[in-house]
Amino acid sequence: MGSSNTTNPTVFSGIAAADDVKEPFRPLKPEDVRSYLHEAVDFICDYYTTVESMPVLPDVKPGYLQHEFMASPPTYPAPLHVTMKELKASIIPGMTHWASPNFFAFFPATNSAAAIAGDLIASAMNTVGFTWQAAPAATELEVLALNWLAHLLHLPATFMSHTATGDRGTGGAVILGTTSEAMLVTLVAARDAALRRSGSVRVFGTSGLVVYAGDQTHSTFFKACRLAGFDPANIRSIPAGPETHYALDPAKLLEAMQADVDAGLVPTYVCATVGTTSSNAVDPVGAVADIAASFGAWVHVDAAYAGSACICPEFRHHLDGVECVDSISVSPHKWLLTCLDCTCLYVRDAHRLSDSMETNPEYLKNDATDSDEVTDLKDMQVGLGRRFRGLKLWMVMRTYGTAKLQEHIRSDVSMAKLFEGLIRTDNRFEVVVPRNFAMVCFRIKASGAITEEAADEANRVLMKNLNKTGKVYFAHTVLSNRILLRFAVGSSLQEERHVRSAWELIKRTTNDLRMD
Repeated sequence: MGSSNTTNPTVFSGIAAADDVKEPFRPLKPEDVRSYLHEAVDFICDYYTTVESMPVLPDVKPGYLQHEFMASPPTYPAPLHVTMKELKASIIPGMTHWASPNFFAFFPATNSAAAIAGDLIASAMNTVGFTWQAAPAATELEVLALNWLAHLLHLPATFMSHTATGDRGTGGAVILGTTSEAMLVTLVAARDAALRRSGSVRVFGTSGLVVYAGDQTHSTFFKACRLAGFDPANIRSIPAGPETHYALDPAKLLEAMQADVDAGLVPTYVCATVGTTSSNAVDPVGAVADIAASFGAWVHVDAAYAGSACICPEFRHHLDGVECVDSISVSPHKWLLTCLDCTCLYVRDAHRLSDSMETNPEYLKNDATDSDEVTDLKDMQVGLGRRFRGLKLWMVMRTYGTAKLQEHIRSDVSMAKLFEGLIRTDNRFEVVVPRNFAMVCFRIKASGAITEEAADEANRVLMKNLNKTGKVYFAHTVLSNRILLRFAVGSSLQEERHVRSAWELIKRTTNDLRMD
């Protein structure tokens, strides 16, 4: 007879059998996808309905979220509603709400129902379109969407990958994440072209190459220059002042480039900006391109924000001369209702870019690439993998059409013009620079007993007090050593009433300041 503690194999085999029939983990179970997305869509719709009443800036301290959640990830699953409950209770209260109609601090991060739908579908498909063969439709739709946007902007045909007759063109375009990437890849292409011209193909030859931009150019440009291997001593930041409304002065550019040539250096790259961050200044594209051409330098136009406005005929003149530049980038995620990330880079000679960015490992070789009839977008960017960004851009243009997109731009400009007029009705304030698009630069001005230094402090305090209310969010900048506030219209939910409400709050908050 066996002992009483003898293992019963029947019992254990029964347990094993039960385990064997347990449903396996299926992360894309159709019923879950449907229910999860329904819950997420309900959350999004509720968020857009209520975000106006939320504090624009959160009242949280650095590190707050570490006290809200477990230090280690959970071992076992939880229903989605538990996850969503934690999102609402802990994450949303710590968000700065860029979608709020009371957000005026920075250039907008616009969005739309069509863009969200496109991004959702692209995320679900989850293609990695590094070559045409890896994602034929994704590649061709991106090219098509970029061509559509080029038509809206009236860019010259030289930026197109195909001519009007369908033949292969010399230009090309690609959707990147941000303007920083557009600057980096074009800087590298310009660097390599300059090294080939000078007969120095080694990286150490970059010590003689020089790049140029106005001092109002976005700070990311100067970072990109360093990443591209340019000597920091050869990065020329040309001062811009009120006499040009803070735009790059062509005469100063010419003087700087000629001085470098006289010193035995090689002018390599010039960045012109249409709509600078601090003041919306517009560098004279045509004049800059003419000067750079005489030195053989690459010209890039950063039109990240204001480029979108140029789909309206009344703003297109800001791009005059673009036919003479080498590249231009526009970010529809700023002002053209296409959610992050979506920066469109156009180049006049796609081969100059792909010669620097191309990779061709054995495992990516295929007949379509070898035919030279397709565009492999991996060869126009730093990385290999890439998202299906073209879908959301195409869906925005296909769904809303040119007329609605122009209406959107004009509405924002109209609201900014309204705010500019309100500022001018109060003699405590001044508009610091002419308004070009949908941003107004203003400040409490120095007058009477209020010195410039006192006015600077008053503007600091005004911004701090406004932001503490949670009812608005403003940011500042400095021009000619003076502090000013930026009022950037453009949130997709913004209406005239939000602009007027912000103005009333500014007046009340200024009344409470002591400026004696």
